[in-house]
Amino acid sequence: MRWPIRGRGYRGRQRRETRALASSEKSPGTVTETPLCLPRSGGIADVPAGFLLQPTYRVRDGVPVVQLYGRLEDGRPFLIEDDRFRPYLFIRAADADLLRGDPRAATAESDLRDLAGQALVRVVAPVPAAVPALRDRVARAGRPTYEGDVRFPYRFLIDAGLRAGIAIEGEGTARGGLVHFANPVLAPAEVHPALRIVSIDLETEPSASEIWSIALVGDGVDEVHLVGSGPVAGAIAHADERTLLAAAARRIREIDPDVITGWNVVDFDLRVFAQRCAALRVPLELGRVAGEMLFQQELGFTREARAVVPGRVVLDGLALVRDALRLDDYRLGAVAQELLSRGKRIASVADPAAEIARMYREDPAALVAYNREDARLVLDILEREGLVSLAVERSLLSGMPLDRVGASIASFDRLYLPELRKRGFAAPSVDPERKAELVQGGAVLDSVPGMFTDVAVFDFKSLYPSLIRTFQLDPLAHALARDASFAQRAQVSRSEPKASEDHRVGERRPEDLIVAPGGARFAREGAILPGVIERFMASRSAAKARGDRHADQAIKIMMNALFGVLGAASCRFFDPAIANAITGFGQEILHRTRDAFEAAGVPVIYGDTDSVFVRLGEGRGNPSAEAKRLRDHVQQEIAEHVRGAYRVVSHLELELEGIYERFFMPRVRSGRFGSKKRYAGWRGGQLEVVGLESVRRDWPAVARRLQRGLLERAPVRARGGRRGAPRRARVRQARAQRIARSVHGRSAAARAGRA
Repeated sequence: MRWPIRGRGYRGRQRRETRALASSEKSPGTVTETPLCLPRSGGIADVPAGFLLQPTYRVRDGVPVVQLYGRLEDGRPFLIEDDRFRPYLFIRAADADLLRGDPRAATAESDLRDLAGQALVRVVAPVPAAVPALRDRVARAGRPTYEGDVRFPYRFLIDAGLRAGIAIEGEGTARGGLVHFANPVLAPAEVHPALRIVSIDLETEPSASEIWSIALVGDGVDEVHLVGSGPVAGAIAHADERTLLAAAARRIREIDPDVITGWNVVDFDLRVFAQRCAALRVPLELGRVAGEMLFQQELGFTREARAVVPGRVVLDGLALVRDALRLDDYRLGAVAQELLSRGKRIASVADPAAEIARMYREDPAALVAYNREDARLVLDILEREGLVSLAVERSLLSGMPLDRVGASIASFDRLYLPELRKRGFAAPSVDPERKAELVQGGAVLDSVPGMFTDVAVFDFKSLYPSLIRTFQLDPLAHALARDASFAQRAQVSRSEPKASEDHRVGERRPEDLIVAPGGARFAREGAILPGVIERFMASRSAAKARGDRHADQAIKIMMNALFGVLGAASCRFFDPAIANAITGFGQEILHRTRDAFEAAGVPVIYGDTDSVFVRLGEGRGNPSAEAKRLRDHVQQEIAEHVRGAYRVVSHLELELEGIYERFFMPRVRSGRFGSKKRYAGWRGGQLEVVGLESVRRDWPAVARRLQRGLLERAPVRARGGRRGAPRRARVRQARAQRIARSVHGRSAAARAGRA
C-alpha cells in the first residue's frame, strides 16, 4: 500500500534560514568549509528531493558518518552519508581550562553566549561517544555545559536547517537497492513521495514459543507464510519454522517497505520474530543495509517501546490509535468493529488462543484467512483514520522521524534551537537531577447546579499559544528580562513608564518589560515562540482553507504541546516561572471574561481553563444571534483590557463553540454546590456527556447505560413549561447516580473477590 504525502511550503523560508545558520557562527574544527546546506546559485528546482525516514550515524575508521535514509519523490530509496560533520558541545569560556590537555577535546572560539550572557567556547569531539564523557567531566567540576545532549544526527539536521523534506545536490550512485549520496549539499524542500507500507502479523503457539504463520499485507504484497507439510489454499507453505523465518525476512527485504506496521507490532510480532530467530540461529536482517533490529524504550512518560530497523521505520498501529482516539477497548477486534464495522474472524469464540491452535492442527486454510485478515485490519484502520498521513505531517512540521513525532520535548528542540542560534545564544544541557516543580493549572469557576435552557459555550481558540504570542512568554524573552543589558542585545526601545492597570502587580511596570500576574518578567522584543506560533497559525489557516485535515491536526498538536514542554523538568528550557506565567495569564483572562459577560447582563454558570458557559435566558430573541453579539462584545472588552494593562496587541480569539438547548449541571455528591468538569447537554437533539459516570470507562456498562438512559429522558422546563419539571429531573439524576454508584461498588467488590 502506498501512502501519498503532501509536502508543506517550507522551501523558501528555510532556504533563508539555512543561510542565516551558515553565517551565524564561524568556529574552526567543526565543519569543513563546504557548507552542508547551501543551494547553488540559480536554485534547487532540478535536484532530487526526498522524505527523510531515519537519521542515524556510524563510526567508520574512527570517523563519524551521518547517515540519512529516506525515499525520493521518484520512488527510489536513498542513503545520504556525510563524514564532514563533527560532534560538539559548548562550555563557558571561563571554564575552558577544565578540558585542556584532554585528547578528546578540541576547543574553538565561538560568538555564542549562554542565556545569562556568558561567553562560550565550542568543544569538538572526535566521535559522538566522547561528548557525554566530556560533558560529565565538566559537570563533575560543578560547571554547566550547553547542548551537550543533542543526539548527533539531530545535531547535524538542526545545524543544516533541515526537517523531513530535503533537496539533495550531488551525484547519486545506485548500489544495493539504494541511491547513495556522499557529502552532498542539502537544503529544505517540499516533498510529495508515496511511502510504501507493509503490515505484519504473527500467529503463534499460545506461549509464543513457536511461530506457525506470518502474514505480510501491503504495497504489492498479500501473502501468508505457514509451517506445513503440504500445500494450503492462500498460503506459502514451509517445511519448518526455520525456513518460515528466513523466508519471511527475505520477503520483507524484497518488498522494501518504508514503514513496517502491525498491532502491538513492537512488543509482540517483531520481538517474538527476533526471539525465535535467535533461538533457531536464523540471521534476522530486515533493514535496507546489514544490521540487526534493535529494541529501545522511550525515556518519557509513556515509556513506549520502539523497534529500530536500518533504513526503515516501525509504526505500531496500536500506539497510533491510542494517541489519536479515545476508545473503551484497544484490542484489534474491538477497534476494527468500532471503526470499520467488521472485526476479527474468530471474534465470537470464548478462547481465541485455543481456537488458533485448533485451526493450525485441523483447518490451516482457516488460520491463513484469519492471519491475513488481522494484518489487513491494521492497514484499513490506519487508512480510515489517516494516522500515517498525520504522522507524516507532524514529521514535516517538526523534523522528527515518523516513529518519534510524539516526542514533544525533542520536537521543541528541533524548532527552538536553530532560532536561538540565529540570535547568538546556545541552550543549556538538560539537568538530569532537576526535580519537577509545581506548575499551577487553569482556572475553574464555581458552577451553578440545575437544569437550564439555551446555554452558550464560548472558548478561546488555542488559548495557551495565543497567550504566548500576546505576552511574549518565551525562554529567551524571560532571560533577556533578567539581564540588565537585555535592551541593547534585543534592540528594545525604551519609553516613559506608566502606571500599571493590573491590580495584581501593584507596582509601576517598566515599559520595556511585560510582568505576568505571578511576577515573572519578559522582554517585549527578542522572543522566539511568538513568531513560531504566528507561522503555525498561518499554516493552519491555510490547511483549513484547502481542506487538509492532517496538516491542520498536526499543527494543532504541535502548538498545544508548547505549554506542556515548558512545564516539564526534562526540558532544557524548564522554568516554572514561565509555565506559571502562561497559566497565570490564562486565569486572569478567564476571570475577566466572566466579569465581561456578567456586566453585559448574562450569568456565567461555569468556566474551565479556556471556556465559559453562559445562560442566555428567556426573552432575548434568537439565541444564536444573541450569542454572537455577546461574543463580539466580550472579545472587544478583553482586547481593550490587554492593550490598556500591558500595552500589547491581543491575539486572543473568543469563539462560540455552540449552544445547548438543554443543559444539566449536577451538584457535588452530598453537597449543595455545583460540580466541576461534569455536565450534560443537548445540542441538535443529541446528548453530550462530560465527566459523568455514563462516559467513564472505569464504571460498569450497566451503570453507564442506566445513567445515560435517565439523562436522555430528563425533562426540563421550557419557556412557559411546567415548573415542577426541573426538580423531577434533579431527583431522577440523583437516583441514577446512587444506583450507578451501587452497581459500581458491587462490580468492584466482585472483581476484588476474583483477584
